[in-house]
Amino acid sequence: MINTPPDHGVLRLADIGESVPAPLLVRYGLALQRVDDGTPIPGSYWGDEEAGIIGHTVYARGDTPVHSLLHEACHLIVLPSERRAAVHTDATDSIEEEDATCYLQIVLADELPGVGRVRLMTDMDAWGYNFRLGSTRAWFEQDAENARRWLVERGLLTHEGKPSVAPDATMRAAD
Repeated sequence: MINTPPDHGVLRLADIGESVPAPLLVRYGLALQRVDDGTPIPGSYWGDEEAGIIGHTVYARGDTPVHSLLHEACHLIVLPSERRAAVHTDATDSIEEEDATCYLQIVLADELPGVGRVRLMTDMDAWGYNFRLGSTRAWFEQDAENARRWLVERGLLTHEGKPSVAPDATMRAAD
């Protein structure tokens, strides 16, 4: 679902600071681990500046795009607790989980001051996310009902589409 072009106009972790996304991740039993600039990011599926995941930790550098950090965090958030602790680099091969991850990262962008869903969707498009309706926003607004329903059924979104923490999220951190 992602083809990474060399685009440097997207919002980066250094632009917002790690203190902005860290509390959001904690709400879901995750930790944000800052990686020194210029060093490889542990658990990064795509490499380069893309965020990485290992267990309950999201790894990112200052040059990591915010959309990448949220995407990888959401991969962990949507996983059942019994699978989360075993994750290293590649979270899923499920289309349903991938779609839910993309949907949730857009919703959670509104929880980050200075980010928001409009900016995140613009950055996702600039980075090369591909959706059959041609843009992230078109997919989110017109073609993502299955992802939304999937998240509601698992307690990660309210019926109104607001983020919620699944009942076992805090327990997941201890897995």
